[in-house]
Amino acid sequence: MSTHHEVVVIGAGISGIAAAIKLREAGLTGEGDVVVLEKAETYGGTWRANTYPGCACDVPSNLYSFSFAPNSDWSRVYGTQPEILSYVDGVARRHGLDAITRFGVEVVGAHWDAAALRWQVETTAGAMTARFLVAAAGPWNEPKIPDLPGLGDFPGEVWHSAHWNHDVDLAGKRVAVIGTGASAVQFVPEIQPQVADLHVFQRTAHWVLPKVDHHVPDAEKWVKRHVPLFERTLGAVEYAAMEAVGVAFHHPKPLMHGLQKIGQAYLRAAVRDKELRAKLTPDYLLGCKRILFSNNYLQSLTRPNVEVHATGVDRVDGSTVVGADGSRAEVDAIILGTGFHILDMPVAELVRGADGRTLAEHWAGSPEAYQGTVVAGFPNAFVVLGPSLGTGHGSAFTIAESQVAMIVDAITMTRERGWAALAVRPEAQAAYVDDVQRALVGTAYSGASCHSYFIDANGRNSFSWPWSTGELVRRISRFEQADFEITPGSVLDPVETREATA
Repeated sequence: MSTHHEVVVIGAGISGIAAAIKLREAGLTGEGDVVVLEKAETYGGTWRANTYPGCACDVPSNLYSFSFAPNSDWSRVYGTQPEILSYVDGVARRHGLDAITRFGVEVVGAHWDAAALRWQVETTAGAMTARFLVAAAGPWNEPKIPDLPGLGDFPGEVWHSAHWNHDVDLAGKRVAVIGTGASAVQFVPEIQPQVADLHVFQRTAHWVLPKVDHHVPDAEKWVKRHVPLFERTLGAVEYAAMEAVGVAFHHPKPLMHGLQKIGQAYLRAAVRDKELRAKLTPDYLLGCKRILFSNNYLQSLTRPNVEVHATGVDRVDGSTVVGADGSRAEVDAIILGTGFHILDMPVAELVRGADGRTLAEHWAGSPEAYQGTVVAGFPNAFVVLGPSLGTGHGSAFTIAESQVAMIVDAITMTRERGWAALAVRPEAQAAYVDDVQRALVGTAYSGASCHSYFIDANGRNSFSWPWSTGELVRRISRFEQADFEITPGSVLDPVETREATA
């Protein structure tokens, strides 16, 4: 088996799949040219890992898909986890990625070898080298488990929503849910009718808007398959609606304030009890945190078997969850809806650059990358779905494809022109980051009293993209040679290198 590759792609989720497909389309089709390393046993990334009840997308499926692989058979306006996983897996296999994907192989370390001008990659299946490294593990990869005193001694079942325990029957059980973010909004209404008592611990209230979702009838699917103009028009309408939300993010007065009034009216209609409604009313401007969409979450919290604890959790005392406000709930199971390591991505601890320091050490709590994709000091390396590319209204597919377009151009040009390596200039990265940070000022993402996963350990918003999706596509998709330091010459021909290291 080849131990050297032109490109090693880490991760087989949507970004890794897009990178592998587009690299092969660009001509990297030789034996061992591109390899995809995936620690799990199948494609899908976050859509493989998250199987909790009610798991679905909150971006319309016509937009939440690869532009080069449209799908006319979504069962709903917003696709569900099983069909999104089936779609992603099908795209990968139809494009022949089975032949270049190594499942069950986890990357445990990688460092840039300045003498050999290549990446040394350590995996659970042994060592390999690569001319280029594409980190496509994504920011929704590692669940965040709270460090709660007593949690490890809880006598019942405990699991994170991203590792749902389907072997546990919740019927008739007393259950505590810790966290009320995007995952909990989807699974709470699903488990509420089953359990005897449901205690929802809500550290911070979230704005919830109604979800314009419905079953897609067979007749509409037929039209979408046979009348391309209809599907394009529908996609354009949905895109325009999402971009309108984006405009509100960038101009909170009066647009986001107007959208917030819809959220307030929806909350009043769904929750008639004033005391409960007060608990569920956020004290920050809509858009500061991720906007949540649901047609049944707020309603489920009004049921007789549900108690909302408007507090964080202080500790777990035996079988009792104790809130920071002193409230107590004796339960049989605890479900953690506590999110992911978004800005402190685990892959950052594994990759070492030219100076021997890890990506995490370079970032020191504030992730930054040129065009969200390339980091100074890490030659021939790229990050997909990296810092400062998150939008409150767009599709991860669009972001990933835009980055992949730039990555493919960079790799292709390097190979065609015989360069040995390319590295982004520190001043180009700094200028990009400064531009983004200036543009975030005054947006809903950076509002007063805003504490969300957008904000990094140093208090800076290192997650959000401050402009439109169209601007993201235009700006991020381009490889600008002037922003890179080029190492001339060439490394050994890939075939010769593989033979030499075999």
